[in-house]
Amino acid sequence: MARVVLVHGVAQQFEGPELLSLRLGAAVRDGVKLASGLTLQPKDVACAFYGNVFIEPDSRSGDLPPWDEHDVEDGLEAELLDAWWQRAAELDDEVPPVDEAGTRGPVGFAVSRLLLSQWVRGALNALSAAQFFQPASKRMLVSELKQVRRYLDEPPIWQDARAAVAARISADTRVLVGHSLGSVVAYEALCENPGWPVTTLVTVGSPLGLPVIFRRLSPLPEEGRGAWPGGVVRWTNVADPGDIVALVNSLGPLFEPGPAGGVEDRTITNGVRMHDFQRYLTAPKTAIAIAAGLQEASG
Repeated sequence: MARVVLVHGVAQQFEGPELLSLRLGAAVRDGVKLASGLTLQPKDVACAFYGNVFIEPDSRSGDLPPWDEHDVEDGLEAELLDAWWQRAAELDDEVPPVDEAGTRGPVGFAVSRLLLSQWVRGALNALSAAQFFQPASKRMLVSELKQVRRYLDEPPIWQDARAAVAARISADTRVLVGHSLGSVVAYEALCENPGWPVTTLVTVGSPLGLPVIFRRLSPLPEEGRGAWPGGVVRWTNVADPGDIVALVNSLGPLFEPGPAGGVEDRTITNGVRMHDFQRYLTAPKTAIAIAAGLQEASG
């Protein structure tokens, strides 16, 4: 059974566990081999797949509904969109500032549907110019907002997502790697299952520190600090400073320390594919953290 289990992020409903394992598993094996000399076999790496939980039962193809600015909900979805816009404007000269005349909207409190839709249209138009979100369509951006909100708010969704992770954990599993929303799934699954044999958590491109998500974590943070994830000994967080999803890229101050200390935050550069899971996996700093977890377990 797999020694390393990967947990993907949003917008993977068109993929599957075997397809992702072929591509991402190869990235892990290459990264670990080049960074540490440790050789992993294909059977050593598996992908926990939960993208299918976002496909509506009556949709065979998983096609996206024709979402637009009228479908973004006030609350979590609008707050997350606002956070992305603010960060994109800081990083990309092509994106207009959020508080530029005519762009700032009434986010965070109840507003009329018309006013919210007007603000969302401006946000989507702004983000469509950001290099980070290319080539995502506005329809896809709305879909990603909804997947995050549904995971955090709808019990059947988070239960199925965590169950997908549990199905891949075996007595041999020592390292859990979570990307994007998958880092939230991995973290919460570990908190829920402290008896798992996983000793190393690696989060990449993680939104765990984003306030709109952090304050909704399970278990809930206490006195501004999140719980340590179950029986994990070491937790390494890797972020590209240009990764808008991981805009709070230092998790150490936000979570309680574990047996070997707090979260070890590392920064890397993924080039123009700042949030790409494959780029994160082949990065030496990520690969070294994975290899260390495996070598520590076997030593």
